[in-house]
Amino acid sequence: MSQTIEMIDPVTGEIIDQQQIAEQLLAQAKEQGVSLVGPGGLLGGLTKTVLETALDAEMTEHLGYEKHASSNGENARNGTRSKTVLTEVGAVEIDVPRDRDGSFQPKIVRKRQRRLDGIDEIVLSLTARGLTTGEVAAHFDDVYGASVSKDTISKITDKVIEEMTEWQNRPLDRVYPVVFIDAIVVKVRDGQVRNKPFYVAVGVTTAGERDILGIWAGDGGEGAKFWLGVLTEIKNRGVEDVCIVVCDGLKGLPESITTTWELAVVQTCIIHLIRNTFRFASRKYWDQIARDLRPVYTAPTEAAAKARFEEFAEKWCTMYPAIRKLWENAWTEFIPFLDYDVEIRRIICSTNAIESLNARYRRAVRARGHFPNDAAALKCLYLVTRSLDPTGRGRARWVTRWKPALNAFAITFEGRIN
Repeated sequence: MSQTIEMIDPVTGEIIDQQQIAEQLLAQAKEQGVSLVGPGGLLGGLTKTVLETALDAEMTEHLGYEKHASSNGENARNGTRSKTVLTEVGAVEIDVPRDRDGSFQPKIVRKRQRRLDGIDEIVLSLTARGLTTGEVAAHFDDVYGASVSKDTISKITDKVIEEMTEWQNRPLDRVYPVVFIDAIVVKVRDGQVRNKPFYVAVGVTTAGERDILGIWAGDGGEGAKFWLGVLTEIKNRGVEDVCIVVCDGLKGLPESITTTWELAVVQTCIIHLIRNTFRFASRKYWDQIARDLRPVYTAPTEAAAKARFEEFAEKWCTMYPAIRKLWENAWTEFIPFLDYDVEIRRIICSTNAIESLNARYRRAVRARGHFPNDAAALKCLYLVTRSLDPTGRGRARWVTRWKPALNAFAITFEGRIN
């Protein structure tokens, strides 16, 4: 939750009633027919006043004497020059003070700076929501009445590339109780527009915090060989052990996982398995199939799960034989979590671990349609990652939800996550 910073009156020493001041300003603006935002608006005028006052204070500190006082050195004030800067309330024209020898280097609005830093964050936020450079430019024109070129917007977003490279190569924790891995499909124009997988790995730390380990652009179909390279990179960044890796049923993936971490348990993502089951059945039966499948993945033991699946198969697999084959192929990687505490089961079955993240990625990707290259797609996905949970409330909820499961992990995998 944002907090209002208290300001003290330098004369009386009392706390300034900012609410009262705001009400007075709004009343005066309304009386004089001045709008709140836009050119000539109240907020623009206040921003101009604040910036010019700050610049004057910087000049006073630079020269060592107050405005309108006599100069005590060779350098002195030398008028002002007009400059238009883009702010969060629109374009504002300010008068920047000058000095005689040109040595003044303002900090609040730097030389050649044409927009305040908050504008860059707005551009990055809009881009993270999938808007194209043209759409962001149109947004600034519509909302702020300011002209910002597509080239400028592109340069602003390019500033995060170095940050993204550092993030992608940062050291990771020694051990993660759970790592979820998945791939999303993104349309990339590589000669022609085609679907490309982008790989995502999400770890849960021993403190119960979500840690997005990285995003990787694939080289074609989603393959176990590529995943082996991704997992090896994660290991080389410091991850010595993972207790459970939750993944889809990609052929060869379990071998890639156990090659990287010998003691890791490979667990088929129950959500993926159920979703793939629906692919083989008519939509009108989905609700019934979902109800009949629930006793299978909530069974107390493997034997009970097998019995419940035979009951399910007797009802549905004559009509849809591909469903039986799907579950039989995934059975070895499906059953491990049946041996675990109910808290661990609940976490593994939860859609929130990686599905909510993928939903944010897909929303941004769909808004863009397709990307000119892999780098542009990675930049968009990183901007989404960067903008997640700005208030920190999601992190707090995540940690609270994971605490019971982590206690169960500490018992089940004794000595490995402590």
